[in-house]
Amino acid sequence: MSYLDDLYLPLPREEVIKAIDRTRPIRIPMVQARWWGEGLEEQYGKRLRELECYPEDATFLWMDLSNYSTWNLPWRIKDYGAHDARCVLESWDRLDEFIAHLPDPEKDPRFEDLKKQADQAHRDGQYVLYACWRLFFERPWEIRGMRTLFMDYYLHPNEVHRLNEALCSLYLGYLRRAIRELHPDGYWTSDDLGHQKQLFMSLKMFRDLLKPYYVRIGSFLRENNLHWWLHSCGNNSLVLGDLAEAGVSVFHPVQKGTMDETKVAREFGGSLTFLAGVDVQHVLQEADPAGVRAEVRTLIDTFDRADGGMCIAAGNGIVSGTPIENIEAFLDEAVLYGTKHRHQWVRPIPGGR
Repeated sequence: MSYLDDLYLPLPREEVIKAIDRTRPIRIPMVQARWWGEGLEEQYGKRLRELECYPEDATFLWMDLSNYSTWNLPWRIKDYGAHDARCVLESWDRLDEFIAHLPDPEKDPRFEDLKKQADQAHRDGQYVLYACWRLFFERPWEIRGMRTLFMDYYLHPNEVHRLNEALCSLYLGYLRRAIRELHPDGYWTSDDLGHQKQLFMSLKMFRDLLKPYYVRIGSFLRENNLHWWLHSCGNNSLVLGDLAEAGVSVFHPVQKGTMDETKVAREFGGSLTFLAGVDVQHVLQEADPAGVRAEVRTLIDTFDRADGGMCIAAGNGIVSGTPIENIEAFLDEAVLYGTKHRHQWVRPIPGGR
């Protein structure tokens, strides 16, 4: 049985590529739609398995680079509890030592398991994403601590550049091996550049301290024909043009309440594909199923174009306290309206359920 027989089956990779490259996919792809966040599995247990009938149209191959205890650093890491209060490198005096102990991608044994996952995904005809959270803002804040990093931007810009240069080389090393052994279609990563109102740093500071390394990643991915998927929470409105210029292909989530969705779609729909995220803070938690379905339709009407340019996701991890009826309404409407909306430009709707 193929997708043409049952629209609830996952899309073949070619259809996901069509959505990103704007060559008229048959349905809006669902990527990170079944994103179970904190406490959700504990709350619902086996009931969540009932939602596995809804498609996930990409396979993620996750590589975690945030377990700094495995980096064999010659000092004890101080962890103050919160994610943004960790401090791996307390003093720039030890930066050379820190860089010397960065992991070697060619010796990372985890690729053996990822290779098995990738082989299965390729056999299944799935779109494959090599994925690693945190890039040139989130990882440095893990390494230096968030408050310290903000001071570093003013007091130690040269050291920030040296750290980002080393991290960029590290990421490129992992990407080279991933391309050689896993053959992904895209690269998923993150940098939460914004808070609820604006960017965490000035646009000039982003362009001076972060963008050069974004450009290097983007150039490498373009040369190797990989899509770049970037997750960034908060208000990213000011930086979307820079992200597109640097080579980001797909932006997630366009966080509701922080960005003007209509304006974003109008101004950047021609240069970015949007993995539009359904709001997990309010809509999924507070609306009824009919309201959730209406929100899904609004997102699709806003971001989907005649030639594509849209995928759909949860805006972030769906957390405990979210009514399971709302989660099902989101997933079901994403399939049904995600097909219907494409139908007006593509071909007849396949058999439903």
